Amino acid sequence: MSSVIPHRPRKRFGQNFLKDPFVVQQIVNAIAPRATDHVVEIGPGMGVMTQAILPQVRFLDAVELDRDLVAKLQRLSLGNFCIHGADALKFDFCALAKRGEKLRIVGNLPYNISTPLIFHLLQQSSCIVDMHFMLQKEVVDRLAASPGDSAYGKLGVMVQYYCCVEKLFEVAPEAFSPPPKVDSAVVRLIPRDEPTVQVNDFNLFEQVVSAAFAQRRKTLRNNLKQLISAERMQANGIDPARRGETLSLQEFAVLANLLPE
Repeated sequence: MSSVIPHRPRKRFGQNFLKDPFVVQQIVNAIAPRATDHVVEIGPGMGVMTQAILPQVRFLDAVELDRDLVAKLQRLSLGNFCIHGADALKFDFCALAKRGEKLRIVGNLPYNISTPLIFHLLQQSSCIVDMHFMLQKEVVDRLAASPGDSAYGKLGVMVQYYCCVEKLFEVAPEAFSPPPKVDSAVVRLIPRDEPTVQVNDFNLFEQVVSAAFAQRRKTLRNNLKQLISAERMQANGIDPARRGETLSLQEFAVLANLLPE
């Protein structure tokens, strides 16, 4: 690929195209692509990231919703590149992986779909080695937050159940065209082979986490009173006077495993 594909960004697709070559190189350095890798790029846009990664990998698939961009990318003659015109929220990523192979996922994700898309990918984590995403800085902060942090909440707990999360670096609005109204950041997600905590029923775990953060200023005693009594919490080493934002992943697992009473 020899040049950036010309395209007018569309607001309805949440398109903010990365244009800063220094930031592109930072991301490529973080991914550290290898000659044996099968990379899948979500939202290749005008092909800037595609151009930087493609020469270094065995194969690169791209998933793009904008039909105009798909048509332009399809005209490129590239033997190890394939563009799929599809909605990433509904796409079967594991279908791209050949027998015994795992994928590396990258993308500059539209802010309006980033959270549901991450959970869609986590449901397919058995075929994924790692994921590198450009996201809204606020979302990355929530993904990577620790107990006690102001950004710590349901999103961080649920994603950290599945993944090791690492915030890599921040990116200013000027690196994009058009510049978004918020700062961005790049995050690395590495799916775990096995969760770090033992949960008897994942649906109950999610229910407890959701309830614990339903009203952040309220204590566990109040937020979880329909699920677990204060006495049972206390008996299992968790003070019901604490707030959800102070609990570790392991402590949420302890509470979830108390259900059903």
